[in-house]
Amino acid sequence: MLIAEDLLLLAFDDTEGKPVSGIDNLDRAVAGALLLELTLLGKVDVTGDADEGTAGRIILRETTPVGEAELDGALALLAEEQGSKPKDAVARLAEDDPVERLLSGLADRGVLRRESRKVLKLFPVTRWPAADSRHEESLRAELHRVLVDDGEPDDRTAAVIALLVATKSVRHAFPTDDAEVTRKRAEQIAEGNWGSDAVRKAIDEVTVAVMVSVMAATVVTTS
Repeated sequence: MLIAEDLLLLAFDDTEGKPVSGIDNLDRAVAGALLLELTLLGKVDVTGDADEGTAGRIILRETTPVGEAELDGALALLAEEQGSKPKDAVARLAEDDPVERLLSGLADRGVLRRESRKVLKLFPVTRWPAADSRHEESLRAELHRVLVDDGEPDDRTAAVIALLVATKSVRHAFPTDDAEVTRKRAEQIAEGNWGSDAVRKAIDEVTVAVMVSVMAATVVTTS
């Protein structure tokens, strides 16, 4: 399961099959998740002082396909974005509309159900209720261990939490009895010193890019 797919399972109501109230900018969050996963795999990086050119720009470190269609498609797009700022790379990946493809993929694998109908007999609407919740239940149990029981996260769980923090979605995607304590713990994880320096650097850079990209999209939408 991709990090981006984990985000979607957390974001969508299992019964209603649509994003839970309060969750916005899913396209940017999912785009950031794809960029982050490729970064953690060593395929993509953000330039530093040791690289030629301007620091803080997208660069491909390794171009061999991953063997997963969505990641390989994102990798191909990022090859065209080398030298751009991370926030612009997130925006470009979001423009490719990965959310619908990932939801369709989850439905094809029996994790979600695809339910299409027309509202007022005119407007097509597709809902994605849960069909097999085993992976999501395992994911939520892991989040509970880390966010509620103060357990230490692995790299993947930390990445999911950091993306939820970046999009201000923690209390919506993972409601608990004490939302404020959970939010603070999530922020602690997002800013913490877990994992290797390389993993910490990757998550920091991508989540900042997601935050900036989401804010930019919000400004455009509300202007």
